[in-house]
Order: sequence, then C-alpha cells, then structure tokens
Amino acid sequence: MCGIVGLFLKDKTLEPKLGAMLSEMLISLSDRGPDSAGIAIYGAATGNEAKITVQSPKPERDFRGLDVELAKAVGAPVSVAVKSTHAVIRTTPDKVDAAREALQSLRPDIRIMGAGEAVEIYKEVGLPAAVVDRFDVRSMTGTHGIGHTRMATESAVTTMGAHPFSTGADQCLVHNGSLSNHNNVRRELVREGMTFETENDTEVAAAYLSNRMAHGKNLGEALEGTLSDLDGFFTFVVGTKNGFGVVRDPIACKPAVMAETDQYVAFGSEYRALTKLPGIDNARVWEPEPATVYFWEH
Repeated sequence: MCGIVGLFLKDKTLEPKLGAMLSEMLISLSDRGPDSAGIAIYGAATGNEAKITVQSPKPERDFRGLDVELAKAVGAPVSVAVKSTHAVIRTTPDKVDAAREALQSLRPDIRIMGAGEAVEIYKEVGLPAAVVDRFDVRSMTGTHGIGHTRMATESAVTTMGAHPFSTGADQCLVHNGSLSNHNNVRRELVREGMTFETENDTEVAAAYLSNRMAHGKNLGEALEGTLSDLDGFFTFVVGTKNGFGVVRDPIACKPAVMAETDQYVAFGSEYRALTKLPGIDNARVWEPEPATVYFWEH
C-alpha cells in the first residue's frame, strides 16, 4: 500500500520548519506502511561543499576515525557528522567520487544512501515516528523534501529496501505501486552502465530517471518517459537539487492529492497528510491527473 509525501517550499521563511512539516505529514500516514520509512531533505547548495549520506549496521565501529582516514585517502578535508546508524560525510565537490571509492575499501559494510550538494537521506526499518526521532528530522531545515512509509510487497524489508532511492547526484524517488517490467528495464540500464544495490523495483524507476537526466533530459521530460517505458501501477514523487516532480500512471489507481499556495506545493497519498500545513484551508487542492507530469523548480 505505502504512503508518500512531498513538500516544495516557495516561501523562504518556512525553510527552518521543513523537517518538522514533512515529518508530521509522513507520520500521519504510518498505517499505510509499517515496515520501513525514510525522508530526503534538500538544503541550500553552496557550491563549495558536497555531502554523502551513509548507513552502517555497526556505526560505532565504522564511523570511528572515518574522517581522518577518508581525508588521508582523498587528499582533502573531510568531516563526518553521525546521526544514529547514519552519517553525513562532507568534503569538496571534486572529491565526492574519490570518497565513494575510498569508502568501499576503508569501510566495506557502509552503504551509501545518497550524495550531492543539497540532499541528505535518512531511512531505516520501522515506523515513521521512530525514524523521525532517531535522526532528529524535525530540526532539519531546507527548501524541499520527500518521504515514504513502506508496506513491502516484492522485496525484503531492509534498510536498503526502504525509500527514498537515490541513483544520481541530488536525485531521489519514492514510489507507491508495483512495476511489472522492472527486470527488463534493469537489464537495459545495466548495459548502459547503471549499477544497483537491491532487487527493488523502485530502484529501477530511480535509475531510469537518473539515466534520462544524464542524457540531457530535464526532470519533467524524464518523468514523461516513465509513462511509455515503465509498465505497472505507480505514483512517483521525485526530488532533484532544484526541483520536485509528481507523475501517476495512466490508470492512476493509487491514491494521491496535491495542494498549492503562495507558500508551498505539497503532495500526500491522502488528504490527512496535508491537514496541518499552514493555509491549507485556502489552498488549491486537487487530485493529480493520470498520465500527467507536474513539476516545480527553484
């Protein structure tokens, strides 16, 4: 079943409240997915710093001394901010690829949740409230974000199987539904150089969008491609460094509702996810149309 949310802020005065607003939206949908939950928060990119969000099953072992070892490996300053089982590694943008490679040898059990100049991704097995509290998401600031609470149907309940999935810099995706041709699409993407961490169909959708955007498509054009190239039932909510997009398959059997004011654009699997947003009583509220792409960019 799953529950998904998204929030794209137009009003900068709301940015300090993004984490709190998105958290409450996701918690309201907890009964739609008891297995795992995750949130991606986009902060303002400075151009001088890049971030890699990582997860470890043994954080005390894997995160101890990691900043010093990584800095030596990449030849640049590195900081590591630990949040429970996750950590955010910061370095210069030109050293991100080197840091990712070094992590594989220095800490082979660490898994990368996402990377880029703006995004941080936190996800774990458990209900949204537990995930929000574990990573102190309510205190996070930013410009936009997406979240997911999962009811697993076709792959294992693990941290890596939780959403959001990120397969490109500052790109991530959450999904309600099931893809029927994901194995064929996966094989095609592997031939084009994409790599995969899980057997989850949602990771295939994320990789499809990353591949399209790597070939020059913008977010809206990439989302349009899902309507012809991906089979099954799906509602996707997607984040990029500057953008936020939504698309539903042509049948659109998965529930979805959107709201827009001068302050924000919001998405929820159900209206109850939107009820505590400021000015919701005066918002334009609608059900997104089937086979229609909606996207906004800063």
